Amino acid sequence: MVIYLYLNAALYLLFAVWCSVSPTITANTLGYLSLSAGGRSEYLVIYGGLQLGLAGIFYLCARDPAFLRLGIAIALALYVPIVAYRAITVFSFKPVSPVTLATAALEAALLIGALYLWNRKA
Repeated sequence: MVIYLYLNAALYLLFAVWCSVSPTITANTLGYLSLSAGGRSEYLVIYGGLQLGLAGIFYLCARDPAFLRLGIAIALALYVPIVAYRAITVFSFKPVSPVTLATAALEAALLIGALYLWNRKA
């Protein structure tokens, strides 16, 4: 569980920093063709701030054995709806970019990992 939670923390930290340092490049890579000033602000808040917050949550849960199961529950609470929405949107808006498909694969893998860890006998 610890490795999984640290992996989540590292991924969210990496994406938060990447999106914050290069918002135009990352937004374009993700399919945002143009953003108004308000859109740029929202992009940085969600892809920078929220992801940085999630990195902190996963990091804190990984550090304390009392919070390992909570960390997995948080992962499930995030990845179940993310993967459901991603599946619906990928099929509804196809064709989508390879980056979107790679992101979908990563999210699905993280969900499968969380499900495995949640159901594993302690």
